[in-house]
Amino acid sequence: MLQELFPRVHGRYSSLPVLGPIAEGFAAFLVGRGYPQRPVRFHLRAARRVDERLRRRRCRSITEVTRADLLGCAPAAGRSQEDVGRSAVVRLLEVYLTEQGMLRRPELSNPAEQRLDEYGRYLEKVRGLARSTIEAHLVTASQFVAHLNNLSGVATFPRPTAQDVETFVRDTGRRISRATLQHTVAHLRSLLRFLAARGEITAGLDSQIDTPRVYRGERLPRSLPWATVRAFLESIDRSTPLGRRDYAMFQLIANYGLRASEVVGLRLDDIQWRTGCLRVAQRKTGTPLILPLTDTVGDSLVAYIRRGRSQTCYREVFLRHRAPAGLLKPTAVTEAFQAWSRRSGLSIPFQGCHCLRHSYAVHLLRQGTSLKTIGDLLGHRSAESTCVYLRLAVEDLREVALNLPTSADQEGEA
Repeated sequence: MLQELFPRVHGRYSSLPVLGPIAEGFAAFLVGRGYPQRPVRFHLRAARRVDERLRRRRCRSITEVTRADLLGCAPAAGRSQEDVGRSAVVRLLEVYLTEQGMLRRPELSNPAEQRLDEYGRYLEKVRGLARSTIEAHLVTASQFVAHLNNLSGVATFPRPTAQDVETFVRDTGRRISRATLQHTVAHLRSLLRFLAARGEITAGLDSQIDTPRVYRGERLPRSLPWATVRAFLESIDRSTPLGRRDYAMFQLIANYGLRASEVVGLRLDDIQWRTGCLRVAQRKTGTPLILPLTDTVGDSLVAYIRRGRSQTCYREVFLRHRAPAGLLKPTAVTEAFQAWSRRSGLSIPFQGCHCLRHSYAVHLLRQGTSLKTIGDLLGHRSAESTCVYLRLAVEDLREVALNLPTSADQEGEA
C-alpha cells in the first residue's frame, strides 16, 4: 500500500522510529474506511510529524505509546492547515491503535486513578454496562474525585462524607438542568454503593442523596407550524447528492413521524416497491411497523438512491457522503437538520429534528385523525404517550371551554 501511494519515497514512512511498523497497516485502514488516495497521503505526511513529537515524549517504539502520549501530540487549537492535519491524524491513529489493541495502558500514578480504573472494570465485568454508559459514569466519578481533592488539597481518594456529597450535588446543579442532574445523582449513587461494598465508606451514604424532581409533561412537545415544516423541506437544495439524501431523510420524518434512529436504520430491503409499503424496525419498542409508501416519500427515495447514494456493500439506505465511508449515526441527522435550518432562514427555535415528529402528530390531530391512529403511526405502545399532543391543539381546546357565567346568571342562581 505504501509503495502504491509513494512509489519513490515509501521507505521514508516504513522506517519511522515509532510509527514505521504500523505505517502499512494504517494506510490500509484509511483506504478501507473510504478515504481517497490524496487524503491518505496527506494523513501519512502528518503522521511523520506525530512520530517526531512522540519521540520528544521519549516514546522509542509503538509498544511504549499510551493514549495520553498520542493525544498530547495534537495541537492545542491551531487554525493552520498543518495543525488541522495533525489533529485529524492523531484522532485516526487513536481509532486504529485502539482497534488493534496496541495502545499501552498507562501506569496509574495515584490512588484516585487506581480506584477509578477498578470502578470502570467493575461496571464492565460485574454490572455489564455498555461502553458509552461506563464512560458517562466515569466522567461523574472523576468530577466527584476532583471535587474532593479540591477540598482536601491532596491528589488522593479521600473518604467522602455526607456534607461532601451534598456540596458536590449543589455545585453541579448550578450549571446543568434538573433532568441532567438526575443522571449525575444516579452515577454518584452507583459509585458510593461500590465504595460501600468494599468497606471504604459508610454504608447508606447513597440513600442520603435527594433526586431532583422532573415531572412528566411539565414541558410542551416541541412542535412547528405545518407551513413551516413544508417551507423547511422546500428550502433543502436537491441539486447535490448530500441535499437529496437529507431531503429524503426529512421527508420520512415529516410524513411518518420516524425517529432519527429509525431513519438511519432503514435498509434497502425495507422498501417494498411492488406492494407500496415501508417496513420500519422501531429501535425504541423493538416491534416492526408497516407503513404505506407515499408518492412524495417514494420519489425522494428514488432520487437519492439513483443520483445520490454511492455504490457500496452496505444495505442501509442512508450513508455518509464524506470520508470515512460508512453508516450514519442518529446524531448525523440532527446535525443535518441544524445545518439546513440555518440555511433556510426560517424561525425554527429547536435544535433537534424530533420537532418534525411532534409537528406531524399535531398536524394529524388537527386534521381530525383519532388518537389511536396517531399512536399506531408513531409506534406508541400506550395511549398516554399520544395524549400529550392534545395540549398542543390549542384552538380545539378553546372550542370545548365553558363560557364564564355572567353577572345576571349569578344573580338568578342566588
